[in-house]
Amino acid sequence: MGIGQGWEKIITEFPGKGYSVQQTVDGGYIVCSTHDSYSCLIKTDFNGDILWNKSYDFYDEKFFSVEETTDGGYIVCGYTNDVNQNSDYNLYLMKTDGSGDTLWTKVYPGTNGERGYSVQQTTDSGYIVCGTITDLSNPLFNRNDVYLIKIDANGLEQWSQTFGGIRHDYGESVQQTIDGGFIVVGTHQVFDSLSNINNEFTYLIKTNGNGIEQWNYLFADTMFYGNDYFFISNGESVQQTVDGGYIICGSSADLDMYAGYMYGDVFLVKTDANGLEQWRQTFGGITHDYGLSVQQTYDGGYIITGTTESYGSGDKDVYLIKTDGNGIEQWTKTFGGTNDDRGRDVQQTVDGGYIICGETRTLANGDPNVFLIKTDANGNATSTFNIPINSNRELKKVVDILGRDINPEKNKPFIEIYNDGTVEKKIIID
Repeated sequence: MGIGQGWEKIITEFPGKGYSVQQTVDGGYIVCSTHDSYSCLIKTDFNGDILWNKSYDFYDEKFFSVEETTDGGYIVCGYTNDVNQNSDYNLYLMKTDGSGDTLWTKVYPGTNGERGYSVQQTTDSGYIVCGTITDLSNPLFNRNDVYLIKIDANGLEQWSQTFGGIRHDYGESVQQTIDGGFIVVGTHQVFDSLSNINNEFTYLIKTNGNGIEQWNYLFADTMFYGNDYFFISNGESVQQTVDGGYIICGSSADLDMYAGYMYGDVFLVKTDANGLEQWRQTFGGITHDYGLSVQQTYDGGYIITGTTESYGSGDKDVYLIKTDGNGIEQWTKTFGGTNDDRGRDVQQTVDGGYIICGETRTLANGDPNVFLIKTDANGNATSTFNIPINSNRELKKVVDILGRDINPEKNKPFIEIYNDGTVEKKIIID
């Protein structure tokens, strides 16, 4: 009997919520996490064992996105309130070497509160960041807009743009497109004075290489309540697909007329290269389910992670969904304990499996800890496979788990090594 390619790791060395994960060129993983007053970078090997971790407490910075850069280092974005100390936040960008040591940090203070949620290295070796900016000019109504900022390789701002309406708009995810422009997804809010409800739409924005908007589209599911209807949908993740279109995931809301409350579903939308919807799908159960990250897979389908309250063993569990190229569900998996577990980012790995990061609160102290999950191509974190056994093999020796020759004892694990190179781990239970 052999062991599969999956595992689950809880980072117990320090509390934190895992927001972003990427497989690195050495086959390991880089994770960024955030806690109350500091943030961390965590580097692991292929098996999820920590190689190093670094904490950063510039001034109450929060990390939300990390990517390995072409020089073998890392770029991280988030926000900090260092500049104004006890005022609003400012966008924060940090560049490190391959060991997580800081090469430079940049804070982009404006007259408004800027927060970065997604960063990617661009083809010119600079960086594109998207997030949210708060208009503080009206003390009675602090309106938010989508914020897009282009940075050069040394961290100097080249340009910035904002997008939105007269209510709140939020930027969550950005990617450079094959034409050199950028695709952004977030949430657009519209107030309906008749129903006195804020409608929310998944907000897709396409720009050219200078951040000038070329088009935008809104997506949402319609909900009816009495004689009124309204929309609630939040965009969280976007990626350009191999056909030049885009895949978007997030959450949409539905209304249980009998129970009298709204519940969320995972929301998946596929568009063509011009942003026109080709299809949409929702996933979830009878309570709240959220989609936070999507990626196209090697087989042309999609992998999604988020959080489910409808399935699993706890209040919330990590939710993993695999679909085909038309968004039809192929399988789902949940991970977690009996309390609160959440998935925030997913990426397909070079072996065809998946790496997921998020948080768990299953430990006794109640603090969040980074939850790192590696699965095989079928979403299994633990699996077994049969190895044919040679019936003519002969036992050569017995060793303990440190490789020392021993005589087997009750209630202690030991390993039998055979002349054909096979081994078996055993224990004699008293």
